[in-house]
Amino acid sequence: MAISSRSLTVSALAQLLAAFDPQIQGDGTIVLDHVATLQDAGPSALTFLSNKKYRQQASHTSAGCLLVSKADAALLPLISNTAARILCTDPYAAFATAAQWFSTTTRPKAGVHPSAVISPLASVSTHAYIGPHVVIEAGAVIEDEVIVGAGSFIGSDTKIGRASILNAHVSIYAECEIGSRCIIHSGAVIGADGFGFAPHKGCWIKIPQTGRVLIGEDCEIGANTTIDRGALSNTIIGNGVKLDNQVQIGHNVVIGDHCAFAGCVGIAGSASIGKRVQLGGGAIVLGHLQICDDVVISAATTVTRSINKPGFYSGIFPLDENAQWEKSAVLVRNLDKMRIEVKALRKELDLLKQRL
Repeated sequence: MAISSRSLTVSALAQLLAAFDPQIQGDGTIVLDHVATLQDAGPSALTFLSNKKYRQQASHTSAGCLLVSKADAALLPLISNTAARILCTDPYAAFATAAQWFSTTTRPKAGVHPSAVISPLASVSTHAYIGPHVVIEAGAVIEDEVIVGAGSFIGSDTKIGRASILNAHVSIYAECEIGSRCIIHSGAVIGADGFGFAPHKGCWIKIPQTGRVLIGEDCEIGANTTIDRGALSNTIIGNGVKLDNQVQIGHNVVIGDHCAFAGCVGIAGSASIGKRVQLGGGAIVLGHLQICDDVVISAATTVTRSINKPGFYSGIFPLDENAQWEKSAVLVRNLDKMRIEVKALRKELDLLKQRL
């Protein structure tokens, strides 16, 4: 069988996944040309098992090759003559690596679309692609292999690092900096003014937002996500940070390397987030708080105090039938009163014990 540019044998795949300590079981000559779920995979597909809930599906999959841990492999039936396994230390991460290789996404050829408007004072690499109706202002720097999608705006003195991708209709305000190999999805706005106003006699006086947004390397910014520029100092996003869709990052927020925030997370101004922090969808972090490294926050949790110890934190009032929820809410509101009453009862009980 001829092997296409997006196909490879199980043996070649194992070499590609060398970082995951792969060990082949079965036929290493099987040719793979795409990835699929356990249920949908056919003889030329690669799939994986990383969740014990799907062991039953894994034992019946028709995939050409299964990425699996040694522990899970020991619990599955022996492979057939028409399938192979690659035992590895982290099947999920190995699958992600393989899926990138199989991806058929093609980069557009370098060049500038005739409808793009580029200031003569901007620096645009001849190895970059600038799409239709893009606007690039004076002083902007677009490095090699950058892709700027249709309708995007890049403000003055902004820098876009090597091999970064801006999808259609991304807006990056003046003086921001995007590191190398970042991906920014449609509708994202980076560098808009932070929400800074001083109250005065019932009105609001705007505080100029003169800081910047600095984004590290290998970051991904989801669709319609917004990152506000700093008021005086900068808003900083570390290397390898992954932000889902519709995430709001306030002014002067600092986010450490390799954090991951799910959709609709909101970080209020001047919060400081450590490295490798994970926030579930809809989680909120109030302003001026600090969260240390290696913290995981459940979805819909509101963080109202700083966290200085790594761990898994939740603050969710469980879903219930409305009538029962209202009863529970009343109990919560009366907890302080009940605490005082219990404390008084304990004192009376201690006095009675002393008299006996």
